[in-house]
Amino acid sequence: MNLVPTHDEVVALLRETGALREGHFEYSNGLHSNEYLQVALAMRYYQHAKTLSVGLSRLLRANAELRAMIPELSIVAPATGGLPVAYGVTEALRAPQVYWSEREEPDQPMRFRQYLQQKPGEKVLLVDDILRTGKKLTELKSLVEANGGEVVALAVVIYQPTPKTPGFGNLPFYYLAKLDAMYYTDAANCDLCKRGVPLDKVWV
Repeated sequence: MNLVPTHDEVVALLRETGALREGHFEYSNGLHSNEYLQVALAMRYYQHAKTLSVGLSRLLRANAELRAMIPELSIVAPATGGLPVAYGVTEALRAPQVYWSEREEPDQPMRFRQYLQQKPGEKVLLVDDILRTGKKLTELKSLVEANGGEVVALAVVIYQPTPKTPGFGNLPFYYLAKLDAMYYTDAANCDLCKRGVPLDKVWV
C-alpha cells in the first residue's frame, strides 16, 4: 500500500471489507444505481481507517497553504458517517480540534452541539466519508459560514457524484478515489429494473 493509496488500492480495500457492492440498489432519494457504497464498513477496521485517514491527510499536507493553517485548523464533519474520517484526519494532521453537525430530527436543519461556539474567521476543513449528492456538505458549509467560520477546503474518502451533485466553486477539494456509478432517476428509466435484476433498497 502506498503512503497515499492509489485509486485501485482504495477500491480493493472497499471491496474486501464489503463497503463497495455491485448489484441493483434504490437510494432513499429514489435514485437507482448499480453500485452501493458504505465507507463505514471499511472504517470499522482500525488498520483500514488509519490507511484511509492518513492517506487523505497526506493529500492535504501537499497543499502549502493548508499545511500552514494546520495549527489553527478545525476539522468539521456531518454526523455520523463523517466522524471516523474527521477524527482520523485530525490525528494525522495534529490539528487542534474536531467537531460535528447533527440533526435532532430527520426533517430539521443541521446544528452544532450546545455550547460549541465558532470564532469569527475560524479556519475550517470540511470532512466526510463520501460526497454523493452533496446535500449534507452544502448545508454544513452554509452552517459554518453562518456562524462566522471560513471553509478553506473539502476532503472526502470517496467522490461518487450523481447527475445532480453540486460543485463547490474554487474551494480546494480532495478525495482518494472517484467512483462513477450508473444512476437512474426512477424505476421507469432503470435498465436494471427492465432486466429484472433483484432490487435492494438501502437506508441512506
